[in-house]
This record gives sequence, C-alpha cells and structure tokens, in this order.
Amino acid sequence: MSHHTAYRRWNWRAVALGAVMTVVTALAACSHSSPGTVRISQQYGIGYLPLMVMQQQQLVEKQAAKRGIKNLKVEWKTLGGGDSASAALLSGSLDFAASGVGPLLKIWDKTKGSSNVRGVASLNSMPIVLTTINPNVHSIKDLSNADRIGLPAVKVSIQAVTLQMAAAKQWGIKSYDKLDHLTVSMKHPDAMAAMLSKSNVDAHFGSPPYYQEELEKPGVHKILSSYDVLGGKSTFNTIWATQGYRQKNPKVYAAVFAALQQAMAFIKAHPRQAAQIYIEQASSKLPESLIYKIITDPAIEFTVTPKNVMKYAQFMHKTGSIDHMPKSWKDVFFDNLSQDKGS
Repeated sequence: MSHHTAYRRWNWRAVALGAVMTVVTALAACSHSSPGTVRISQQYGIGYLPLMVMQQQQLVEKQAAKRGIKNLKVEWKTLGGGDSASAALLSGSLDFAASGVGPLLKIWDKTKGSSNVRGVASLNSMPIVLTTINPNVHSIKDLSNADRIGLPAVKVSIQAVTLQMAAAKQWGIKSYDKLDHLTVSMKHPDAMAAMLSKSNVDAHFGSPPYYQEELEKPGVHKILSSYDVLGGKSTFNTIWATQGYRQKNPKVYAAVFAALQQAMAFIKAHPRQAAQIYIEQASSKLPESLIYKIITDPAIEFTVTPKNVMKYAQFMHKTGSIDHMPKSWKDVFFDNLSQDKGS
C-alpha cells in the first residue's frame, strides 16, 4: 500500500471521526439546552391578575434570562374551568395549570404515585360569592328545584365544593350534595350574562369582579360567601405542575415561581397600574375605579401562601371526592413553599 493511499484512508477516517464527534457534541448540547417554550393557563376573573401581570410585563421571560435561559417563549392559554385545565396538563398540552383549590386537590389525588401533580403556589386569598336575582332566596335553605346556579364546573370547581360544604353545614354531611342538581357548568362571563338576562340560571357562584358587578345591578343580592363557609380568608386560585416537569425543567420552574412573586409585589405596590393591566388583559369594560376598589379590598390578598386548603381537603376526603387525605397542606404543594405558614 502506497504512502498516498494510506494517507487518503487516514484522512477519510479523520473526517468521519470528526463528523461523529460534531454530532455527539451537538446532541450533548441539545440534551442540556434550555426548553424553548413554557405553556401556562389562566381563567377568567381578578383571581388570575398575578398571571396577567406576568404576561403583560414578560416577567417569566425576564426571570428565565436571569437563570441563563435566553429567548424563552411563554404561551398563555385561557381555559374555562378546572376540568379543562387538568385534562390539558395531563395530556401534555400545558406545563402549568391554574384553577381553584378543588381541582388541585382532585388532580393531586388522582395522580398521586404517577404524574404526581402538586401545587406550585396559591394565587390569592379571595372570597367567592353566591348571588341571585330571585327575590325569594336569601339563604341556601330557600333554593328550590326551580332555581339554577351557574358555576365553572359541576361537582369539581371550588364553587361547587364550597356549595357542598355549605349544604353539609345546613343539613348534615349526608346531605352535602343536596344542591348539586341545581348547578350548571358555565364560564363566569356566561353565567353572569345568563343570570342578569334571566335565562338558564337565576343564581351565580362567582368570583371578583363578577359578583361585585352583579351586586351593583338592581334586583341582585348575596346569598353567601366562601369566607362565611370556611370561617375566614381562604385560597381561591392555585397554580400547579407535574413532578416530572419540575425535575426536568428546574430553572423554568424557578423562573415561573419568581415571576409570580414579583407580580404579586407589583400588584401591592402599584394597584392602579395593576387595575389597568387587568382591564387590558381581560378586555374588560368595567371602570378602573371598580377594579382598583376590588384589588385594594382588605378581604382580598394576592399571596403564594395557601390558606384553609386543609378544610377543603378534609371535606372532600370525608365525602369521597378524594381518596387520599393529605397530612398537611405541604403534601399538596411542592417544597418551594415549605417555609410558608399555610393552612
């Protein structure tokens, strides 16, 4: 074999080896590269204001950049209830789902030992209020088969669970579902419109700003508040993710949590600007003065700390809605909240 032939074979092998090493290096780089997109859901109402601030001010992107993840794309999806949020998360079309405490407890229970969905944080402590246009109904005792209550998801939404808790207090635990047949799954805007137009429903278990807007209308009055049922401030909305997503994307997870904290600090420091952001993001026609009044209401608090979650868990376990009883609220949430004094 000539020196020239040997050189050509050596050169070919060197080129091939170089190509292989280039591919290996690229694959290694890809395996350690940051995810390009994170998908987060929200729903209707002021309870999701922290997420709206995060979106409007691109706080997730900024927090991700601080952690070395450049050009992270954030996709925001608006869903109508806890059922759809849970389904989207488990199907892999969402990374972070936001909904009420009830849906969180249901999906935590359902995925325990598998996907292990847990709460990332509370979004707020906020009352939900049952209103009606029926002049003969002043308490749940007055509700009849002729009445219909609009709420986000029958049996599953936090409004549905709170109504069951109220029924259990009124008629005993065995009658906790006494009013379930009166409930209708409807998005908050649709339920409010239906009640005010006296079509389909004559009551609405709503969240801010819907119940405040309703109570300003002639003929609408309050039946009860979730704070009445739970005996004080309680978490209304939460945000959650799977354990697998957190483990695979620790920096993105941390960025989302940090952005949430930053958004809450912004709302507290700049309530008027926060009101403007809500009107813009929600395409709301409500006056800024009303949104500002709601945001600064002492009964409403934007906080990552869960409150009265265990009262919901105990009730849902007692009625068979969840199979597993958490030992504390910390079982339901990831340990980024472990130092918080929740309940």
